[in-house]
Amino acid sequence: MNLRKYLVLLGVVIFGATGDAFLSRGMKNLGSISLHHWPQIILAVLHPWVAFGVMLLIAFFAAYMTALSWADLTYVLPATSIGYVLLAFIAKFMLHENVTTTRWLGIALIAAGVGFVAGGPANTHVPSETAAEGQASSRAGLTNVKTGGPKIWLG
Repeated sequence: MNLRKYLVLLGVVIFGATGDAFLSRGMKNLGSISLHHWPQIILAVLHPWVAFGVMLLIAFFAAYMTALSWADLTYVLPATSIGYVLLAFIAKFMLHENVTTTRWLGIALIAAGVGFVAGGPANTHVPSETAAEGQASSRAGLTNVKTGGPKIWLG
């Protein structure tokens, strides 16, 4: 992987963790909101902390989509789950939440799992289409679109 791809994964981690933290702070400031009062949920987006959290989560989603365009989900999701570690530190020291020993242990296990995933390849091998599959898809009216990644079949 090149530096640009590592920066995209870093963006997923940072935008996700900080976006969640800002969203949490804003929602705590607003107080309890019920799903039965959906206008309150819509108006909550106008709160500055919530709005900034949503913007960061949109950036997270853009970076996440970018990462998924060149790597398997089974690589991207665990590799970016290191964001849980960052989020725990943000929650503890900036949001002043009580992070229990059990949670810290779980976060340590997640971090260890990231090490296992990061050592593997970003993509798994996708076998090429056989001639019989190609003929069957042509008869069915399906079009094979090559995207540089997995095959996408469009009707």
